[in-house]
Formats: sequence, C-alpha cells, structure tokens
Amino acid sequence: MPLIYLDDCALQRPLDDRVQFRIRVEADAITAILEAIEAGDVELATSAALRAESSRARHRNRRDFVERVLALASHDALAAETMKTRIQTYRDAGLRPFDALHLASAVIMGADYFCTTDDHLLRRAREVNTETTRVVTPLELAQILNL
Repeated sequence: MPLIYLDDCALQRPLDDRVQFRIRVEADAITAILEAIEAGDVELATSAALRAESSRARHRNRRDFVERVLALASHDALAAETMKTRIQTYRDAGLRPFDALHLASAVIMGADYFCTTDDHLLRRAREVNTETTRVVTPLELAQILNL
C-alpha cells in the first residue's frame, strides 16, 4: 500500500478559493486522495513539523480540517539524528526551513510519495536526492494512484 506525505499546502488545498482552474483541479485531486486514505487504499504519513505548521493557520476551520485529516495518519516521522544532516542538505539546495523539514521527514520514514502544491518546493525538491521518495503534485499523485 502506498505511503504518502502531503505537505501543509497540499493538505489545505481543498479549502482554497476554487476560482482558478489549477486550484480547483488540485483541490479535487486532494479530495480524491483523502477519500482513498479513508477507504484504506493509501496510507498517510505525518510529522511533528506538519502538525506544528498547520497549527499556525489563521483560520480555525483550516486547523480543524488538517487535524481531522492527520488523525488518519498511520505513520509518524520521529526526529532522528540523521534528519539534521538531510535537513541541512535540503536547506543548502534552497529549500525553506519548514519545507526542508517536511521533505526530510518523508524521506527518512520511507514515504513513497511527497505531495505538494508549492511550485518552489516542487522544483527544488526534484533537484535533490530523495532516495525512493518521489516528489509529486496532487494531479500526478491522483494519476499514479488511479483515482
């Protein structure tokens, strides 16, 4: 069963304003992915970094939504000494601190897919060694999962 890590922007995409076509399509893809998680067809990974970042959301409905989704997670990244080196490597490659932490968490726990809607993160993450973790957009992930 595939293990996926959705970063905060991907997790919150269904709550974004759907006026723009890209946002509407990504929101639908994330919704389908969440349904696959609820059905037990896909496993969700979480981390302390993800919980911390999502708890900073300004709107209560966003915090509550992410909290409900993360309650479905079957894997939780634990801080490891090896994570520090990987985080620094990702930071050196131009990833922002939280982004580096999210990606390192996904890679260290062995997630099959790391999903983001953040173009900067996507571009940078695809340039670094993520071992067996594949960095994808919501649309790519929905297609891979045949949703």
